Amino acid sequence: MSRRYDSRTTIFSPEGRLYQVEYAMEAIGNAGSAIGILSKDGVVLIGEKKVTSKLLQTSTSTEKMYKIDDHVACAVAGIMSDANILINTARVQAQRYTFMYQEPMPVEQLVQSLCDTKQGYTQFGGLRPFGVSFLFAGWDKNYGFQLYMSDPSGNYGGWKAAAIGANNQAAQSILKQDYKDDATREEAVQLALKVLTKTMDSTSLTSEKLELAEVFLTPSGNVKYHVHSPESLTKLLVKHGVTQPAAETS
Repeated sequence: MSRRYDSRTTIFSPEGRLYQVEYAMEAIGNAGSAIGILSKDGVVLIGEKKVTSKLLQTSTSTEKMYKIDDHVACAVAGIMSDANILINTARVQAQRYTFMYQEPMPVEQLVQSLCDTKQGYTQFGGLRPFGVSFLFAGWDKNYGFQLYMSDPSGNYGGWKAAAIGANNQAAQSILKQDYKDDATREEAVQLALKVLTKTMDSTSLTSEKLELAEVFLTPSGNVKYHVHSPESLTKLLVKHGVTQPAAETS
């Protein structure tokens, strides 16, 4: 039955479903997972890098985490080329707002404007939905630290902890059990590592397979977006008992 209705994004099936949008969500289920956790003093984003070949030159820049503005960052799961278009759109919108009003764009307003663009691609013929989900982490003076998740349909929601990409159902259930409202940033990092260890397809977690970023306030009150270096990640993994310390070579 679905075959008659799944060739276009603009046609509802008799059950009221848009198959192309659902297929776009399925595509994200095969991508490397990303997890976001809200803590009382910041937001933690962690992503799994899919290393497809040993010969591949690993990117010097991050491939799962992107800074949109000084106060907003995002983690991505899905088709990276689609994500790049939307990230550029979001960056331009954030700068336009700052230029016009001389203050940072509220996080939810930025997420909503990007989701409006995504929604447009599900309603007009000849277009396909963006095959990408986002976790947005940010801070603004209205609501403090915030975490939003958006999918190809253009829907978005505020979350305390969320997972996108491969094995996101398993990750969500662990987050539901272990998340605490008053967790510190350090505890959020520990929980994120624990969830990723249990839900990742590969057996061992190493700094090459991970990306970790945090959004927090500095003592002077400025918002800081910090991406951990591979050395810092290795130390964190050893500290939280995820990997064993490297043997000393004599």
